[in-house]
Amino acid sequence: MTNNGTEKTSYDVIIVGGGPAGLCAAMYAARGMIDALLIERGLPGGELLNTELIEDYPGFESILGRDLAKKMTSHAEKFGASIVTDTVDAIEKMEDGEFEVRTQLGKTYRSAAVILTAGGTPAKLGIPGELEYAGRGVSYCAVCDGAFFKNETIAVIGGGDAAVEEANYLTRYGTKVYLIHRREEFRASALLQDRTFNNPKIEVIRNKVVEEIEGGPTGATGLVLKDTKTGERSNLAATGVFIFIGFSPNSGLIKGHFEHDAGGYVITDRHMMMSIRGLFAAGDLRVQLTRQITTAVGDATTAAIAVEKYLAERTAEAKAPVGTA
Repeated sequence: MTNNGTEKTSYDVIIVGGGPAGLCAAMYAARGMIDALLIERGLPGGELLNTELIEDYPGFESILGRDLAKKMTSHAEKFGASIVTDTVDAIEKMEDGEFEVRTQLGKTYRSAAVILTAGGTPAKLGIPGELEYAGRGVSYCAVCDGAFFKNETIAVIGGGDAAVEEANYLTRYGTKVYLIHRREEFRASALLQDRTFNNPKIEVIRNKVVEEIEGGPTGATGLVLKDTKTGERSNLAATGVFIFIGFSPNSGLIKGHFEHDAGGYVITDRHMMMSIRGLFAAGDLRVQLTRQITTAVGDATTAAIAVEKYLAERTAEAKAPVGTA
């Protein structure tokens, strides 16, 4: 059961983040008789709770995001995983080889291993209508939600590789795709620009910012645009609004140096272990090709099983006579 008042502070493994990756890792760890604690800042489920309908998770032709979150949480708890609601401030490896996980509520937990599944945060426009129509027209994932907009008009906002590439991808669903960028020049690679701009379904709109997302009972219906040069305002009809202006992995919780790419995404080996021994990562904050529920739970499965082996090796090392190679 989810519990805020647990007095226990020492575990075999602590899982930071309660999205699909964290819940899967907790389920596998508990099933493997590993004493596991999962710490999630809100209700377990992560981005699942912000997703209205999921149609690309095997075994469920269609399921509400919140329902899948409940099922995953119940599955982890069934095998004995402990879940607490708190926000992790820091993860640090100590001199004795164990980890300290410190939280905003003033708790300090210790464990031999940590699985970091805290994901990342898509950058928001911060405009009226964005929050109101999230999951009802507004999305941050083309692969996740593109199929919901078959034969509709779609607007993509952004100027980097992700925006340009996803605009091209969304043409398989939408009858028309607008690519809106606040500047004249795009940051995306020349190859992606050439491929996308030559797609007859795509219309590029330059030097415009989105001031508001409009909608009604059925969801988003259009955008209010402002010209960055003239200040002139205009309206654009679109029922799908995909925002790709950046994504920040939540890897800043780690204290100490670790291997990562230029964007802050963590680099792991094939066992999901980071460059800090005993610290594993799974899901959206890891360097990988795509970020889906299926890839998150795949990472988490590997990480949880690898933790079991890591703990066994650690125990064997501790029992070995001094000087044993």
